[in-house]
Amino acid sequence: MNYESILYSVDGGVGRITLNRPDKLNSFTTAMHAEVRDALARVAADGARVLVLTGAGRGFCAGQDLGDRAVAPGEKGVDLGASIEKNYKPLVLGLRALPMPVIAAVNGVAAGAGANVALACDLVVAAKSASFVQAFCRLGLIPDSGGTWFLPRLVGNVRAIGLALLGDKLPAEQAAAWGLIWQCVEDAELAATVDRLAQGFAAAPTLGLALTKQAIYGGWSRSLAEQLDIERDMQRELGWSADYAEGVAAFAAKRVPSFTGH
Repeated sequence: MNYESILYSVDGGVGRITLNRPDKLNSFTTAMHAEVRDALARVAADGARVLVLTGAGRGFCAGQDLGDRAVAPGEKGVDLGASIEKNYKPLVLGLRALPMPVIAAVNGVAAGAGANVALACDLVVAAKSASFVQAFCRLGLIPDSGGTWFLPRLVGNVRAIGLALLGDKLPAEQAAAWGLIWQCVEDAELAATVDRLAQGFAAAPTLGLALTKQAIYGGWSRSLAEQLDIERDMQRELGWSADYAEGVAAFAAKRVPSFTGH
């Protein structure tokens, strides 16, 4: 696929997807969704051991491009559910299912679906000037792209309801204080901070990190006894991995481990 709405690369184990419609604050169109799905489907096979998702220009993502699914003249409405099923559901689930850490580098406003796509990533690092806006209430909609699921789990029901019903802009610094995101940094430090994280993950034991994601995300729907069984089974698998053997050998030799991700 020839990408026109995103930039995609894999270098040194670091995959990067940049939403690239800066004149529209990187808002999603059907074409952009198709390109991101294609990139997500190939990033592991292309050798990435970490993925960085960001936006071009002054914003991360303003959500859905309303002009791409506007109500046509003479029509009473539009099937927004079809767009969720075709585009946003596979996007959110695809980010969560990737067998590697996923970092959202939020360089500016993340609004509507853009905010919740960021929250679907494993770590969110935002520039101090960035903000998060659940803008759906201004259009008579509910927070989609996982918003009604992520928000209460990250910040609790009271704050989730406030963010969803008011649609107020939440500055990145406050988002970090509330536990909505991992880290807020000075604008000039965003790229370097994300690069350090990405390089660290690219040299890390990828299989163990992937199973850690699975265990934590899946644990929200399991009992403690069930989770202990999952931990047992995953540790059994990881105990036979090349990375575990290398980690133990490096610890014994007091040297830096050289993980392959297997």
